[in-house]
Amino acid sequence: MVAGAASLRADAARNRELILAAAREVFAESGLDVSMRQIALRAGVGEPTLRRRFGSKEELVAEAFEDKVGAYADLANAALEAPDPAAGFRGFLEKVTAMQLVDRGFADVLTMTFPPTMRCEQHRRRSYEAIERLIAKAKDAGVLRRDFVAEDIVLVLLAHAGVVGGAGKLAGSFSARLLAFLFEGFGLNAGDALPPAPSAAQVYRALLRLHDDKKQG
Repeated sequence: MVAGAASLRADAARNRELILAAAREVFAESGLDVSMRQIALRAGVGEPTLRRRFGSKEELVAEAFEDKVGAYADLANAALEAPDPAAGFRGFLEKVTAMQLVDRGFADVLTMTFPPTMRCEQHRRRSYEAIERLIAKAKDAGVLRRDFVAEDIVLVLLAHAGVVGGAGKLAGSFSARLLAFLFEGFGLNAGDALPPAPSAAQVYRALLRLHDDKKQG
């Protein structure tokens, strides 16, 4: 009986890890607007098994992104230590948007709130506090617009999500140019040259990709 119980516990733990790995993959590829059934299929388990391990999609999302939201908070705190406030703020946004380039669900998670007992929510709150201090530091140094607020970070990520979703393999180069324009608007650029512009053909392919995604959705 003891051996049988241990085997069941091992199976449950293995299924949990399979589900979390599958959820991270699916969320990264398609964003959060996917079904529990899709995640179960990717994990190779039945949907009832998934729902026994995670009672709600919110719970699954929170656990799947716990480490990544923690890393986001760590980036904000590390940026506070930069001796140059402008470089610290720019570097933070560059690293966060790089995280978004490989995970389409990431920006969505940052706009959500979770029960305060969840570690994902604790990390999210920690990141918000660090970002407010980072913004204040940049403003005090005169390198950031006075009317910039923490919620504008979410606007940046939402705008950047369009690049992630539409540009495909060219997302990295599209991202660099978008960020350069945004930094200029924030008052962070010191006359830096813009990254190369995309060609008309590249923009056309990105628009087709977005159109195809909407049709499939």
